[in-house]
Amino acid sequence: MRRYDVLVVGGGISGVSVAYEVAENRSVGLLDMESVLAYHTSGRSLATFLESYGGPVIRALTTGSRAAFENPPDIMMPPLLSPLGLLWLGPEGQSDQIHGLYDAVRDLVPDVRIVSGAEAGQINPALAKGYTEIGMFEPGATEIDVNAIHQGYVKGLRRRGGEIHVSARLVSAERKGSIWNAKDAAGNEYEAETIINAAGSWVDEVAGVCRAKPVGIRPLRRTVFLVASPEGVSPRGIPLTGNIDNTWYFMPQGDVFACSPADETLMEPCDAKPDPLEIARALELINEATILNAKSIKRPWAGLRNFVPDRVPVVGYDETAEGFFWYAGQGGYGMQIAPALSKTGAALFDDREVPGDLTARGLRAEDLSPSRPGMTELAVH
Repeated sequence: MRRYDVLVVGGGISGVSVAYEVAENRSVGLLDMESVLAYHTSGRSLATFLESYGGPVIRALTTGSRAAFENPPDIMMPPLLSPLGLLWLGPEGQSDQIHGLYDAVRDLVPDVRIVSGAEAGQINPALAKGYTEIGMFEPGATEIDVNAIHQGYVKGLRRRGGEIHVSARLVSAERKGSIWNAKDAAGNEYEAETIINAAGSWVDEVAGVCRAKPVGIRPLRRTVFLVASPEGVSPRGIPLTGNIDNTWYFMPQGDVFACSPADETLMEPCDAKPDPLEIARALELINEATILNAKSIKRPWAGLRNFVPDRVPVVGYDETAEGFFWYAGQGGYGMQIAPALSKTGAALFDDREVPGDLTARGLRAEDLSPSRPGMTELAVH
């Protein structure tokens, strides 16, 4: 029997980051069902930090995380960020959409700017002439060192005395008085006062084991593939580029380009595989918008991005299951919001206020609450 104050379920970026924060003054055990941590979504990220990406809550958490990435704790080796840039494209007739995005993000992301089609072509010389009427450029967007961040939190958790158990799928949990008695698939037993559910696509399954109310998690498949760079076009210095309708994007990946159809296909929790039809669709659209003229692809992969229907993370205590804390629904933003969200999660875990710098960005505890207005209806959706 292993005894902890807190048992965290899930070893992706969500689980290890919140485990690190709560382990500052508690004993923590972390369970992951796979034989290695970050096998699913966290290990399949395209590794970007985009402050104009996502809704208002995500933008608050992302902009609130930049300082931690630029000046990381000693558990992480800098630099964690490297220059990239983000260019949103608006073909003819989509000026209103570009301006709408600009108006929505400029307060929190003041370096964004509207660019003409000609300027977009200067920023990204791989674009086809005449494709872009107007665009929005975020020069401060960066690539992010996923491995350094995830492994940094793992290192920090262990430094604080946390214990990590792999190949440890949670199969039963019963609340006896003020204590959870839990068991994994290998028969190992655990006791803890609180369970933190950070299991990604499997959070509702974990909730079912613990008799908590599900939040309606929606695992959405995202496909990525690589294409060669054509002769005369160097990926170096080209920003992450996508259309404003968010039906494709591409970015440098070493000496090739990583491309995606930006697909969001609802799946059951699984080891996601790439969708060849989505790849074909994206290849056609990207070839139309660029001079890449890709005829074949290399090394496709896929991951699951985990949202609840309103696409806002769920962080807080379950309203019916005592000692059960949600840390779910980070979607495709888990890596870039990890510092701010994990500190917020630790604060709410202790019944403290949201950190002041995030409150100043408009974040409120009720925005994240499992019992926020409409959450019951959303979970049934």
